[in-house]
Amino acid sequence: MTSNLVRVMDGNIFVLSEDNGDIEATPSNPSGFFDFDTRFLSLWRLTLDGDRLHPLSLAERDHVTLRFFLVPGAPTHYVDAKSSVIRERSITGGVFEERLTVLNHDRVPVDFTVRLDVANDFAPIRAIDQERTPPGRFYQRIEERRLRLGYRRERFQRETVVSSSEPARIDERGLTYAVRVAPKQGWTTTLRVRSLVPRPDGRDVREQLDRRPRRSAAERHQDLAAWVDRAPQLCCDWDALTNTYRRSMVDLASLRYSPLTLPDEAMPAAGLPWVATITGRDAILTSFEALPVAPELATATLRMLGIDQGSVLDDFRDEEPGKILREFRYSELAAFEERPDSPYFGSADTTPLYVILLDECEKWTGDADLVREYEHEARAALHWIDEYGDLLGDGYIRYLRRNEQAGLENQGWKDSPEAICHADGRLAAPPVALCELQGYAYDAKLRGARMAREFWGDPVYAEQLEREAAALRERFDRDFWIADRGYYALALDGDGRQVDALASNMGHLLWSGIVPPERAGEVAQHLLGPRLFSGWGVRTLAEGQARYNPLGYHVGAVWPFDNALIAWGLRRYGLVGEAGRIAEALVDASRYFQGRLPEAFAGYPRELTRYPVRYPTANSPQAMATGAVFLLLRALLGLEPSGEHLLMSPSVPPRFGRVELLDVPGRWGRIDVIGIGLARPRA
Repeated sequence: MTSNLVRVMDGNIFVLSEDNGDIEATPSNPSGFFDFDTRFLSLWRLTLDGDRLHPLSLAERDHVTLRFFLVPGAPTHYVDAKSSVIRERSITGGVFEERLTVLNHDRVPVDFTVRLDVANDFAPIRAIDQERTPPGRFYQRIEERRLRLGYRRERFQRETVVSSSEPARIDERGLTYAVRVAPKQGWTTTLRVRSLVPRPDGRDVREQLDRRPRRSAAERHQDLAAWVDRAPQLCCDWDALTNTYRRSMVDLASLRYSPLTLPDEAMPAAGLPWVATITGRDAILTSFEALPVAPELATATLRMLGIDQGSVLDDFRDEEPGKILREFRYSELAAFEERPDSPYFGSADTTPLYVILLDECEKWTGDADLVREYEHEARAALHWIDEYGDLLGDGYIRYLRRNEQAGLENQGWKDSPEAICHADGRLAAPPVALCELQGYAYDAKLRGARMAREFWGDPVYAEQLEREAAALRERFDRDFWIADRGYYALALDGDGRQVDALASNMGHLLWSGIVPPERAGEVAQHLLGPRLFSGWGVRTLAEGQARYNPLGYHVGAVWPFDNALIAWGLRRYGLVGEAGRIAEALVDASRYFQGRLPEAFAGYPRELTRYPVRYPTANSPQAMATGAVFLLLRALLGLEPSGEHLLMSPSVPPRFGRVELLDVPGRWGRIDVIGIGLARPRA
């Protein structure tokens, strides 16, 4: 389970291991050293005189370095141990580095046999949870003070090179040290593990690219300190909010990723371990959430996704002109087109979300040049909504995968096969028009109109988009509202019938603004009602629906990013008490996850479990969940950019006490925002 693993990471390069530092990968244990969408170590097991090592303590201050304090043997041997081991781990210059120290606590010299078992499966990240027989050839080579592990399949090749600062006896399965340690002294070696995409001359093909140099651990510590210093400083009477804010700032820093095509800027990778790569939806929504604290992420995300915008019709990749990609991967599966991953465009929401982020970024930063620079991309995205998104010509964005073998059936953020269902459990028949897609399209058209009028010099186009948005809003309310139940349908199916499940998706409609004001109260009552609200957050699917499962990924679990967007939407409609209730629940939940909100957690009722239950395979850290606290803060403090000013209207629940967010960056420079949660007067 990923939640039990410890990690060091630098963007999309990371190591996941057990709490003693060992890596022993299995389909149910996604540990390893990962880079370039590939696992470059699947076994990294340390023994001392044949004994496994057990942790006494673990120092995990940030994602830059990790330190394990270990003793050999079973726990019964811990009393007066005569030896101990320290493993210090980091990602340094793109290389996995481990400093290994053996300490002799005895009064006499001791001879130790230190063994490190090493192996690799070179598995694509997408396949690490599966039993798989790789079609290529593995090889091992023993070189001077180095072990080289490799995998070749036709022209596809990956290599792992393990080297040691101290002499070792190297065999094809690892390294062995025979050392004598003086009384009360220690012995140390530094192991370096390099991941290679080799050229014929042995050099890494990535060295040819004009990339920003990889940083040392010391440089990364300095960068992290500078990142935290630049961010707004939060002071709050409720420590839980302060802790999750700080944890989220560190996690967001660690997820920054410079793609090969954009070497000088950093966008957020989606999360560990399954999506440590370029993703459209996750990067856009994380950047939107983080605008009050790190607006530079939005700029990088817009540039990167604009570079790879769809330009042709390609059924294999679900690509269409103007469409924004879902993800980009570099693994063996992508190289041999076993999966449509490089890039894959199977998301119906990323394209309108791109337009939304471009407009919101300008509102916060005042970067009019960026809006002008990406006018073509924004226009192409808006054109996609009507030309390719509207599959049935009824004015609604729908999706139907072009790639019938490997494409995703569901192409909203709830993309698991059973996610889009009727209340009685029947799956929605394609092509599906999700409710939130229509909200995104509505918002994108209004934002496109603003950009066309103010920056592109095209008032005619602006008026056209505004007319289309108004017509969409009227049509949507007519077709999606379920009058006898008082909520919006999850979707329309391919025959235009309402998919009547009660789900969290309609909370995104409040964010987009497509809901008429007179409907907002009813929508909020459902979102905060007992069927959807677990006490820790809004569930993805309500209790009482046939497919509801508190451990269902998209049919009952609670997703922090989903809740943050819902809270911001409630705030948009003036429902500040309801927004505060969601914010308070999520911050309270963060206390049980050491301040880190996971991708998702179980939807059990709070009164049943009394604590939030982990979702076993959730990404952690996950970018959208990491960004959730920043959007929750925005909702609590009522932050809204308006020209050269930042408007604020704090409404803070009493439990938070005083909330100070100092030096909020934007086109206004830096500004302090203070909100005070006052106890409600007694009746």
